[in-house]
Amino acid sequence: MNRLTSILPGVLISGLLALLSYFISEALPVHLISAGVFALLIGMALNPLVSSMSGTKEGLVFTSKKLLKFSIVLMGLGLSFSQILSVGKFSLIVMTFTLITAFGGGYLLGKALGMDWKLSSLISAGTGICGGSAIAAIAPVIDAKDSDIAYGISATFIFDIIMVVLFPIMGSYFMMSDLGFGLWAGTAVNDTSSVVAAGYAFSDAAGQFAVIVKLTRTLSIVPIVLLFSYINERLERKKQSGHSDSGAAKVDLRKIFPWFILFFLLMVALKSTGFIPETISTTLASFSKFIMVMSLGAIGLKTNFSQVAKSGMKPMLHGFMISTLVVVVSFMVQQFLGQI
Repeated sequence: MNRLTSILPGVLISGLLALLSYFISEALPVHLISAGVFALLIGMALNPLVSSMSGTKEGLVFTSKKLLKFSIVLMGLGLSFSQILSVGKFSLIVMTFTLITAFGGGYLLGKALGMDWKLSSLISAGTGICGGSAIAAIAPVIDAKDSDIAYGISATFIFDIIMVVLFPIMGSYFMMSDLGFGLWAGTAVNDTSSVVAAGYAFSDAAGQFAVIVKLTRTLSIVPIVLLFSYINERLERKKQSGHSDSGAAKVDLRKIFPWFILFFLLMVALKSTGFIPETISTTLASFSKFIMVMSLGAIGLKTNFSQVAKSGMKPMLHGFMISTLVVVVSFMVQQFLGQI
């Protein structure tokens, strides 16, 4: 009972912030900005006030850590393995190249700019996979700071706003087919709400295809989280040993395995087999989005804007350059495959 009492204030504040963020997001004439982004930004604005309140810290930590992982698990109910088959081999080829571009290019650009690898990786994840959801999924396994999470989401969201406006214009200029544009938007735009806005601005058919491609992109969270969990633990072992000897940096995979990702896959499997009724899986998937918004709000409430500002403009430049590269690579690969 004491545990519940200690976390309740922070959880309630996060829940109220999530409700407010959904209201603002839905009230906009065009749904360009997701509720999660609003929750993060409003949370950061309220940080000076909330940080001075006693009794909220434990609940905010619980929401930003435990509930965040729970939301990722439930998110699996919104996906199915059949979606991979439905989008076809061409979309998987394009996604492979965009992921390589986001993480390979992100790593090299991050080193060139002298950025911390964790912040660089979060921006690459948001750009290559699915915006805030991917950043939120990877952050716990690399022990990322709240300020890095906030900056990573901010960098990807600003680019998304620009792309929602420019994508339909560029699609019309290049005379793209509905299928080609849907594939382009689904693989190159980050946040789900932005993909929906860009896709349906071009045509209903393009919007439907873009959403399917975007959801399939989300499945790449699984291998990426596993990879970064291993990388982070290996680097920590090397740091503790004081040298780069591979023997001293051995990693116990059972110890570092992110079990929430295993449960995420279980949810995807249950959705794929039809074991859970569609109405229930849809409701739980929507609930997962609300918890995700709560978690991002809690992260914002814990994050002082001055901490984010300390990172300077390099991470924002990193995000814009990698996002631009992903857009170009997606277009070029589709052109090569004859899917434009």
